[in-house]
Amino acid sequence: MKLRVSAVQYHLHTIDSFEAFAAQVEHYVRTADEFGSEYVLFPEFLTTQLMSIPDENGKARGIESLPDFTDQYIALFQGLAAQYGMHIIGGTHVIRSGDKLLNAAHLFAPDGTVGVQPKLHITPTEVTEWNMAAGDGLAVFDTPKGRIAMLTCYDIEFPEIVRMARAQGADIIFCPSCTDDRQGFYRVRYCAHARTIENQLYIVTTGTVGSLPTVDFMRLNYGQAAVLTPNDIPFPPRGIMVEGEINNDMIVTADLDLSLLYEVRERGSVMTWRDRRTDLYTDWT
Repeated sequence: MKLRVSAVQYHLHTIDSFEAFAAQVEHYVRTADEFGSEYVLFPEFLTTQLMSIPDENGKARGIESLPDFTDQYIALFQGLAAQYGMHIIGGTHVIRSGDKLLNAAHLFAPDGTVGVQPKLHITPTEVTEWNMAAGDGLAVFDTPKGRIAMLTCYDIEFPEIVRMARAQGADIIFCPSCTDDRQGFYRVRYCAHARTIENQLYIVTTGTVGSLPTVDFMRLNYGQAAVLTPNDIPFPPRGIMVEGEINNDMIVTADLDLSLLYEVRERGSVMTWRDRRTDLYTDWT
């Protein structure tokens, strides 16, 4: 099974309306469609751009305002997924769950269905500055080209949750991310590489670029999209199928061949998934 994926290095900048946001999103989707992509990944905190729209007092909005855009966000991405016949991971959007705010990745399918995966591990800034709460369960999603999971940024730094996704049959992890400096970026990137080796799967990741000068904690972004593979002979030696230019406004595109994953799991140079020592440590089966 083969599939084509694109990942968007989404350029954050100040806007004045939801329509401006929608136009920018569609620009990237149309570009991916021109390359024949079947799956498109947007980054974490994509919709913080909406916080730059001035409120009635002419000031930027707070994080608590983002759930007010949820219906428009869902309608936009549902419409684009149907129009272009592709699966779109619409980055993450902040939603309300009771009295909590969740940072949730959304999967939009061409048939109109929407899959939601709240971020499971919350960074100190998300807790102390934005009062975010963690999700409480992992989901995997069946698509026509394979089973996938969505793990957001900090999530990929925890080996256990990726093991859970792999144990439930996920062959591709889509990892939307948002980091503001090189240290944070490389934490996510290096951990993503490790997870591809440990679990013999693909990881597609991307981050925000640009800046939102009026939005607290989104003033700087350091991002790059990449498609990462296990480090074994059927794949590129560095485990990087494609990567973007750091901090540029662009998309990257690559073809994923799931049969190569199955091959290395059965007769690779190493077989890290098969060779787990579950007699020595707890693991998901």
